[in-house]
Amino acid sequence: MGKMNEPAAREAQGADTYTITDLAREFGVTTRTIRFYEDHGLLSPARAGRNRVYDKRDLVRLKLTLRGKRLGLALSEIRELLDVYDAAHDESAQLEQFLAVLHKRREALEQQREDIEATLEEIRSFELQCRRMLEGGARRAAPERKPSPPRSPRAGGRGRKLTLT
Repeated sequence: MGKMNEPAAREAQGADTYTITDLAREFGVTTRTIRFYEDHGLLSPARAGRNRVYDKRDLVRLKLTLRGKRLGLALSEIRELLDVYDAAHDESAQLEQFLAVLHKRREALEQQREDIEATLEEIRSFELQCRRMLEGGARRAAPERKPSPPRSPRAGGRGRKLTLT
């Protein structure tokens, strides 16, 4: 059987608190990331002296925060969802809020996709135009030019021809 991760193992043993290092290892993030989320009100660990003590609620909030970031949600949107999660006595309010956020995110991504497709089409058009110009220029440059007759040297650079006596 595979090795159980530390927070899951602690939970199985009945321990319901975690260190910042436990959470960082569990979710593959840095402790700095966790402190950043704490600074933005997404996590609120208890303190034991100078140490942060995270509970199951913080574990779930971090999991939801990271999921929201993967979906491209702003921290403010994630905080709103977490606040609904904390306040909701039933899941319907949370699910409705989440659906609204997902709908808004989907629309933004679809607009970005349309913008990217339009930009790619414009790039294709410019590439084609450049290739045609290069092909046309290559045909015009194909005939060789006759060399110009050599110019006579100029004396003193004043435009007079040098004559020998």
